[in-house]
Amino acid sequence: MGRGTIAIEEATIDPGSIWTLPEAVQFLNPGQEVTNETVQRHAVTLGDLEERLRHMDAEGVEYMLLSLTSPGPQGQPDPAVAEQTARAANDWLAGEAAKHPTRFGGLAALSMHNATQAAEELKRAVGLGMFGAMINDFQSTGNDGKGRKYYDEEEYDVFWAAVQELGVPVYFHPRWPPLVEIKPGSEVSYAPRTHLLGAAVQFHLDLSFHLYAVISSGVFDRYPDVQIVAGHMGEGIPFNLWRANSWYNKPSKKATRPSKEDYGYYFARNVHITTSGFFSTPNLKFVIDQLGVDRVLYSIDTPYDTVKAGQDWWKSVSLPGDQKEVVGRSNAIKLFKLPLEL
Repeated sequence: MGRGTIAIEEATIDPGSIWTLPEAVQFLNPGQEVTNETVQRHAVTLGDLEERLRHMDAEGVEYMLLSLTSPGPQGQPDPAVAEQTARAANDWLAGEAAKHPTRFGGLAALSMHNATQAAEELKRAVGLGMFGAMINDFQSTGNDGKGRKYYDEEEYDVFWAAVQELGVPVYFHPRWPPLVEIKPGSEVSYAPRTHLLGAAVQFHLDLSFHLYAVISSGVFDRYPDVQIVAGHMGEGIPFNLWRANSWYNKPSKKATRPSKEDYGYYFARNVHITTSGFFSTPNLKFVIDQLGVDRVLYSIDTPYDTVKAGQDWWKSVSLPGDQKEVVGRSNAIKLFKLPLEL
C-alpha cells in the first residue's frame, strides 16, 4: 500500500513464548477460567501477522513496529529463562519482519537481569535488523519472583552506554505485578483491589514511577543522546509535568537531586510519547502543546485495541498544518530510522 500511518507499540508473540500467556489471559479476562482454548485464541490474535496485514491494508496503516507482548522477559525471574525468551523472540521476529520489510519492523525483547548481557543482546538484535528495544517495566528477580530491578540504578550504565552507541530508542511499556504479589493474603496494595490492575489504572501508576526514576537519575546527563519512548500519552506524566518541575526545582530539592536538570528538561530532549490505546483528541492536542509536535508519535496498541478503532479515531483528528503527518508518520521514521520515505 502507499503512505499511511506508522504504528509503533504493536504486540505479537513467537511460538516459543506462548507458554507465558496464561498469566496474561487471566488478567485480561478476570473471573473467567483460563483454558487451553482461550490461550490459543489469544496466541492467534497476537501471532497471526498475515491477518494483521489484512487489517492494516483495510484501515490505512502503512507500517507497524512489532514487539513481544508484555511482560516478556521482564516477567521471568530466572535469568536463564529470561535470556532464552528474549533471544528466541528476537530471532523469530526478525525473520517475520524480513518477510514484509516495507510493512513490519521489530523492537527487541531483552532480559534485564544483567546490564552487560542486555547490552549484548540489544547489539545482536540490531544486527538482525531491529530498530530499538521494548522493555516491560521492572525486571522480576529472585526465587520467589518478588524482587524488582529498575534501570535507574548505576549498574545499568553499561546498558545505557550501549543504547547511546547504537543510536536506537528504548520503549518503556507497562506490565502486571507478579502473581505472587496479588494472590489472596498478599499485603501488597493491589492484592485486595484487583479491579485496579491493568491498563485503566495500575499500568500508568507503576510505569510512571519507573519513568520518573530514570528521567531524574542522571542517566541522561551521562548519556545525553539516549532516547526513550512512553506509550499511552506518556503514562500521565505530561499532565503532571508542571507540578513535578515546580517541586523538583525548589532549593531544598535542587540541592540534593541526582540529575542536573528537571523533568521537563529531559522530556524535551530525551523522551517521546505515543498515542497507543489513548484515542482522545483533546489529550493529544494537550501533549502536543506541552511537549512539542516532534515528541509525539502515533500508535494503536494492537491487538489490545483494534486497528480499526485506532484508525477510526485518527481519521477524525483535526490538527493544524502538517502536524497530523508529523505525528502519524514522519516522527517515527526519523526516531527509529525506518527504511521508509518521508
